[in-house]
Amino acid sequence: MSITHAVVWLDHKEAHVLHFDDKGAENAKISAHSKHKHLHSKAGTVGSGHAAEDQKYYHEVAHALADAAEILVVGPSNAKLALIKHLHKHDPAVADKVVGVESIDHPSDGQLLAYARHYFLKVDLMRGTRPIP
Repeated sequence: MSITHAVVWLDHKEAHVLHFDDKGAENAKISAHSKHKHLHSKAGTVGSGHAAEDQKYYHEVAHALADAAEILVVGPSNAKLALIKHLHKHDPAVADKVVGVESIDHPSDGQLLAYARHYFLKVDLMRGTRPIP
């Protein structure tokens, strides 16, 4: 399959990566290595009260997206923004392929694929890379 698009849904625990074109789709699931915890700090303590981001997890997600021509990043939390930040710092070639970042809840893989197909249809029509139906 000649992969043209990819969508990744992620939170701090796992990522669902789907590569697809008009003929089919391939999916992969990537689990985070560290357990993301919500930390709370008391006044006068050292630190931000936030757990460090799992850079190995984000690197694995970036590697899974590397072959796509265009990428949509979605998810319910700020993990999608942490991925974008990671891509700009560590994987700029992958960052250049990101065409959108959207907030969505927890879809099934089928719902995620349908959402991404609809999203990229609009992107392709705007760019003129797909004929108007």
